[in-house]
Amino acid sequence: MDCLHSSVSTSRRPLLQVPVDPPILAEHIRRAYANRENLHRLDHLLNGSVPGPDSIQMRTNDYLGLAAHPRIIGAEIEALEEGGHGDSLSRIFAHRREDRHRAFERRLANLMGAEDSVLCNSGYCANVGLIQAIAGPGSVVHIDMLAHASLWEGIKSAGATARAFRHNDPAHLERQIQTYGPGVIAIDALYSTSGHKAPLAAFVEVAERHGCVLVVDETHSFGAHGTDGAGLVDAAGLTGRVHFRTLGLSKAVSSRGGAIVCSARNADFYRYEAMPMIFSTTVLAHEVAGFEAALDIIRDEPWRRQRLHANHTRLRDGLDAIGYNVDISDSQIIGLEAGSDDAIIAFRDAVERHGIFGSVFCAPATPKNRAILRFTVHCNLSEADIATVLAALDSVWFEVGAGDWTSSRRRRGRTTLSLAA
Repeated sequence: MDCLHSSVSTSRRPLLQVPVDPPILAEHIRRAYANRENLHRLDHLLNGSVPGPDSIQMRTNDYLGLAAHPRIIGAEIEALEEGGHGDSLSRIFAHRREDRHRAFERRLANLMGAEDSVLCNSGYCANVGLIQAIAGPGSVVHIDMLAHASLWEGIKSAGATARAFRHNDPAHLERQIQTYGPGVIAIDALYSTSGHKAPLAAFVEVAERHGCVLVVDETHSFGAHGTDGAGLVDAAGLTGRVHFRTLGLSKAVSSRGGAIVCSARNADFYRYEAMPMIFSTTVLAHEVAGFEAALDIIRDEPWRRQRLHANHTRLRDGLDAIGYNVDISDSQIIGLEAGSDDAIIAFRDAVERHGIFGSVFCAPATPKNRAILRFTVHCNLSEADIATVLAALDSVWFEVGAGDWTSSRRRRGRTTLSLAA
């Protein structure tokens, strides 16, 4: 035993050895970071400073402040103690089982005024899997130029042809359909970089007029809009006219997961055709228990949505008064467009020095040279927090040359004047 103990205690792992990248990989990475410094560390413009304990977080998607809610934590702990993680398998083998997952799918469908829904691993998987399942080589997908990256990735996965139309422009979509033929139409209900709402009724009419399938991503609107948080399609009274609604449960529900909401027939088709459904392990049982608790809170505590929208209005109006272009921010997301990578870095760094932390979005998440600093509003922000954010954004206006940004010049042709001037 002593010899064994001595052998184990003195054994050492070999020194770390890093393989040499072959030229094809090294060149690929070199091109990707050709304009970046510190190539060996892949230092990206998304890497800003680290928030301190007193910083104001404007980058969280926890719109309703549920991430640490004791009812959700308690529900997840109870489910873990009751059954552990549950089955570690693809949901394809258990779709017909009457379990917690299936009960939640029915509840979600009922909330959103649909026949059925399908739980997915994430909103990203929901979108990729849906487009891959309902389109294919030879299919046309008419997609808003600012639609979420997962919808674009779904088009690639399907081998379909993407036909982009101008953002929130149903007339341009109609001309594209007349040119390239009917197909799938893919839009967001609420756009993740700007907070801009889609004119849903107009898109529905175009889809119906030309026999197109309509897909609406409700990720950023679910929980925050509609009756009991059922989303913008519900709020517009269009639930019976949209073929597929997708959503991520990582925003207002503040968890990990996603869903497809549609007819029972199409839900069953999706379950057995979408690649992420077939080749991924399902969300875990305790996560579903958390989803259930989150829906209970969203239903029982409408003040969270009310405060969220009041906070958005207060911040948006204040930024507008300073001179920032917030014209298309309809709800809870505000994207301030600085333009080039250098401009967005300077803006982010200036704001972070005041303890305010947003999220940088740049190409390919935005068009090239239209980088933004995104602020996501949430219900936990106090009036004092918003006042602090506004004071900080006002103080950096001249420092970062915000009045010279292209977005500022587009701002409805209005005069831009800092409150500090």
